Amino acid sequence: MTSTSDGTQNLSTHALIGIVTVSDRASRGDYEDRGGPAIRAYLERVLASEWSAQAALVPDEQDQVAQAIRELAAAGCCLILTTGGTGPALRDVTPEATEAACSKMLHGFGEAMRTASLKAVPTAILSRQTAGICDGALVINLPGQPKAIAECLDAVCAAVPYCIDLIGGPYISTNTEHIDAFRPASAVRPVAVD
Repeated sequence: MTSTSDGTQNLSTHALIGIVTVSDRASRGDYEDRGGPAIRAYLERVLASEWSAQAALVPDEQDQVAQAIRELAAAGCCLILTTGGTGPALRDVTPEATEAACSKMLHGFGEAMRTASLKAVPTAILSRQTAGICDGALVINLPGQPKAIAECLDAVCAAVPYCIDLIGGPYISTNTEHIDAFRPASAVRPVAVD
């Protein structure tokens, strides 16, 4: 059962998902945003429940990234996925912006994503991506490369629906041939039969 912050059950199954591309070059129009479309394509494959996306494109400026996260949470997004700005370079500030916008941090997401990425590339240890909760939205930092986005989401996606349940969001289901979302037996809703 999913409960909202006031203790009532959230029966919604439609998810509003924020997608934030963090890139100086893409925000100036010098570079095509490939991260945002890669996130959208992944969600189209994996999510079985109804969802819609709200996108933002911001430069690598901590205050602008944090503001985009806050605005998407205020708009009703239950999940906000950022792409870009998670490395050690001077302009990479997405983790700091995420921490500034969030009231609780969920470090296990970053640990799981780095562990999965390390199987593909040794430079995965340079990633500083994290996750947290901002006003009822789960915020997850992802890398900028489309292949790495899918690898990282595969590593954590099974836990995302139940996390959204716990923070009062809609009940999200996945296409089990790609990702089988994990919920304790007490949190699983019966499948509606037409």
